[in-house]
Amino acid sequence: MKEGLLQQIAVIGRQAKDEIRALGGVAEAEAFRVKYLGKKGLITSVLKSMGGVDASERPAVGREVNELKSSIEKELEEKKAAFKRVEQESALASQRVDITLPGRRSRPGRRHPLRTAMNEILSIFTDMGFSIHVGPEIETDYYNFEALNVPKDHPARDMHDTFYVEGGGLLRTHTSPVQIHVMEEKSPPIFAVFPGAVYRRDNDVTHSPMFHQVEGLMIDRDITMGDLKGVLSTFCRKVFGGKLSVRFRPSYFPFTEPSAELDIGCVICGGRGCRVCKGSGWLEILGCGMVDPAVFKFVRIDPRKYCGFAFGMGVERIAMLKHAIGDIRLFYENDLRFLEQF
Repeated sequence: MKEGLLQQIAVIGRQAKDEIRALGGVAEAEAFRVKYLGKKGLITSVLKSMGGVDASERPAVGREVNELKSSIEKELEEKKAAFKRVEQESALASQRVDITLPGRRSRPGRRHPLRTAMNEILSIFTDMGFSIHVGPEIETDYYNFEALNVPKDHPARDMHDTFYVEGGGLLRTHTSPVQIHVMEEKSPPIFAVFPGAVYRRDNDVTHSPMFHQVEGLMIDRDITMGDLKGVLSTFCRKVFGGKLSVRFRPSYFPFTEPSAELDIGCVICGGRGCRVCKGSGWLEILGCGMVDPAVFKFVRIDPRKYCGFAFGMGVERIAMLKHAIGDIRLFYENDLRFLEQF
């Protein structure tokens, strides 16, 4: 039995060496491995036959089989490595870069027009000495309405069609709640602006359920309506041009008294009258007013010592007027044909 197995091993070894030299690629090498080293391979069958060999003779037969197996595995790995090198060299040769060809230009990214408008607005106010403060987008009724002099039965709540969330909170309808937080934490003088996203149940060509505001607050001793007019007129002329016409119209907001809306000469028609300004030659751009003393009482600021003004504007409105955009929804559709114009 021993002699027969040794002779079989020798035959398998000579056969394997001849076949290894004739291998032509990775696929043939894998088929060779299965034939000789697989679960049903020739060497595996020899190992299974050792059960019939006398126990004293098994070590010699086992040594021969293992030496043959190791030799075949080593030569096979060398062959596979050589085949892979050839494949890699062939691939590199076929994929070589022709440096004489023109390069592929990457398309650079651009700032979104709303981000550009927001940065410009904030830059103007920080140049005038205002600091920037942000706050939570989920607020309580107290900060969003009550502390701004809008009690639960106040009709002004109808101006803000609100999104309420579980737990009694709401998505802020303006960034004015940040004013309350800042006045609670800081003592006058306060020169601050408050940028961020706000939410209202409104959706058409000029309104969006989510949009962006920048509100501002200036509180100190002896602040007057003249200071309000100076700051906001300067802002408008820096955004839209130095010769811009500006006017203030009486209005109403629950947290300011007196209140006003700031109009600018129509930047579309130059004040001559058009569809955008409805023939009036004027465009409403923001709301403003002197802070109502009732608001100061919520934040423990003495209205006998301090006074101030507040204002608020829509960033989308500013961007739409600067770039003559007729539909607010274009800002949120991610259409590259629109965005690449900026």
